[in-house]
Amino acid sequence: MRGTTAEFQSCYQPRWGRHKFRTRPAPGNHEYETAGAIPYFQYFGDLAGAFGDGFYSYSLGPWHVVSLNSSIQATEGSPQLAFLRDDLTLNRTARCTAVYWHHPRFTSGPSGGNVMLDVWRVLYDNNVDIVINGHDHFYERFAPQDPDGRSNPTLGIREFIVGSGGAMLYPFVTMRPNSEVRIAQYGVLKLTLGPGGYEWAFVQAGTESILDSGTGTCH
Repeated sequence: MRGTTAEFQSCYQPRWGRHKFRTRPAPGNHEYETAGAIPYFQYFGDLAGAFGDGFYSYSLGPWHVVSLNSSIQATEGSPQLAFLRDDLTLNRTARCTAVYWHHPRFTSGPSGGNVMLDVWRVLYDNNVDIVINGHDHFYERFAPQDPDGRSNPTLGIREFIVGSGGAMLYPFVTMRPNSEVRIAQYGVLKLTLGPGGYEWAFVQAGTESILDSGTGTCH
């Protein structure tokens, strides 16, 4: 997949297009295999945030949710990190916050992680509860941890990697600290967001068996 207009129209639209109105996307590396990810922004329009930026936020019940773009700059001095700081400050009264983007900072897979460090520091300083990533083709769940990968059950952020949507599955290379569950199976993550916490279930494709589940409390 290269994120072309033809792929969005002939592959994505027939299968997922009926859910487009309630989709809140985040771009990945494949979208940027086409220059500037232009077809991605054209297909999703305002749902994808400002054209060319791809970062935005919204409210979902009692939760505040932020979608970021890990294929553009998110370091100190970048517009994206400035947006994130301002957005979390404006929404500091939210009881619970989730943030998602494509490339994981922590992973036991072949991508190695170690990206979006400045983002993680801002999230940690603002009591964010959940981070959701993709990129590595498997499911992995981490215990709450700080931006440097140290366990912190009280203030840490729980990270999920959900790259299990259909492409060839990846092997686990090196188990990272605080990695609690690793599943190389196709499936989806179901998150139920409550007023002061959340429930998760990783549901296997085809069988609908629940391969991982649990609950968490917001900071």
